[in-house]
Amino acid sequence: MSQLVFVNDGKAVTDSLTVAEVFGKEHRRVMQDIRELECSEEFSLHNFVQSNYSNGRGRSYEKFIITQDGFTLLAMGYTGKEAMRFKENYITEFNRMRAGLVTLAPAVPQSLPEALRMAADLAERNEQLRLQAEADRPKIIFAEALETSGSSILIGELAKLLKQNGINIGQNRLFEALRRDGYLGSRGDYRNMPTQRSMDLKLFEIKTRTINNPDGSVRTTRTTKVTGKGQSYFINKYREAVG
Repeated sequence: MSQLVFVNDGKAVTDSLTVAEVFGKEHRRVMQDIRELECSEEFSLHNFVQSNYSNGRGRSYEKFIITQDGFTLLAMGYTGKEAMRFKENYITEFNRMRAGLVTLAPAVPQSLPEALRMAADLAERNEQLRLQAEADRPKIIFAEALETSGSSILIGELAKLLKQNGINIGQNRLFEALRRDGYLGSRGDYRNMPTQRSMDLKLFEIKTRTINNPDGSVRTTRTTKVTGKGQSYFINKYREAVG
């Protein structure tokens, strides 16, 4: 009798040929049983994998590779005392095979030169990570300083800050970009005012100023200013856009 369970792609499986042999059924009948199972397509794809085998004459035929879950579902329909014994044998073999599968682990050096080479590679990798962290540190400090800063700036000043960070954009183009990307309003009284999304993200704040006119009337002006968090946010956003 064929081996009940074997390893395929790192998993304990059987196949429709073996099931047919063990349960004394024609292979075409087992294939039909599998196709007539009313399981989901997803379950079928993962637990009954179509494959091929060659007979003694070299002709190719279809078979199914079957996982333990697939076998359990298929074997539910096989009844009788002998069938129950075969099921028990299968369950025992599946559990034994799964327990015996060796989890892939990093290669263990077999000699002193191999161990030294592995240690050197690890040291080189750690040094590369350290150098990268040092290179990124000024950017991190700068971003943290902006976010914790209590000072807000005008959008024109943000354009200058972006230029200092390698992003070639002037005040007018920055206003256009902020309106286009949905950070500032684009129509009517809300033109160049922060959108609700921007305010929720705390990228802007609105400075309100009351001015007394010579005729005794009062007018209120509103100025959009970029918060420290907004400055860091837009530097990162537009740096990525031109990077």
